[in-house]
Formats: sequence, structure tokens, C-alpha cells
Amino acid sequence: MSVERIVQKVSATRGFARVAPHVVPRLDRAVHRLTRGRVLLSALMLPGVVLTARGARSGLPRRIPLACVPEGGGRGWLLVGSNFGRPGHPAWTHNLLAHPDAEISFRGRDIPVTARLLEGEERAAAWQAALAVWPPYAAYQERVEREIRLFRLARRDA
Repeated sequence: MSVERIVQKVSATRGFARVAPHVVPRLDRAVHRLTRGRVLLSALMLPGVVLTARGARSGLPRRIPLACVPEGGGRGWLLVGSNFGRPGHPAWTHNLLAHPDAEISFRGRDIPVTARLLEGEERAAAWQAALAVWPPYAAYQERVEREIRLFRLARRDA
């Protein structure tokens, strides 16, 4: 069994869901800062961005490292609000719903984006693309009653 497959199996467990939200973002932020935005630790397994979005209530900038599915040569990105298969939607999804204009750091570049929540057939197609990149998303969805939010980020003209 490959290392990638082992990591995917472990990441689909409930134990990982309890620990990962407290550990993975902190490690990602530290590595991202130390490499001046060029590296995300979790990006060794799947593509990632650092999302900067305004808080839904506070309006203050919030930075969070997230896995992503790049689309069309850097024209867009999918973000999956899986919350590691935990019951509630992650806070960053509420922030994007309230303030869809945001910024991502992707491969060392800051890019202004606009987020759009996907629904219906468009969401179904994007969900399949996300599963192709990270199959554990299916296990996360099976564990929760909510529909995992899926966003498409598009470049915003500066």
C-alpha cells in the first residue's frame, strides 16, 4: 500500500477528525510563514491555499490554510467545507457566504478571488472532481447529516 493511500485511510477516521483541526492548520500556517508563502505542509499530499476572508460578524481578516482543487490552469479553485467530517460547517464557509470577495495565497502568489457556493448539478460535478483529488471527502460526508459546502473561487479583476 502506498504512503498516499495510508494517509488517506488515516485521514478518513474519526480520531483524525478530532485531532487534525487543532494540528494541521497550525503546522500549515507555520510552514507557510517560514517559506514566505511558497510551501504548505499539507500540500505535500494535495493542493492547498491560504484563504484570507473577512469574518462574517467581525469583518476582520481571517487566514486559514485549506486543501483545494485547482481548476483550469489557475483560473479557479474549489474549496470543500468538510471540517474533517465533523458535524458543523467550518467558520471559513460562513465568512465566504457573508463576504465572498477574498484573497488566496497559492504557490507563493496572492490572488484576489470571489467565492460562490455551488448547488445542484454544478455542485455534483465539482464534488466528483474533489473526490478524485481526495477520496476521504466521501467518508467525511457519510459521517455528517449536513451537506458539505463546496465553493468555487474565481479570480477577481484587480
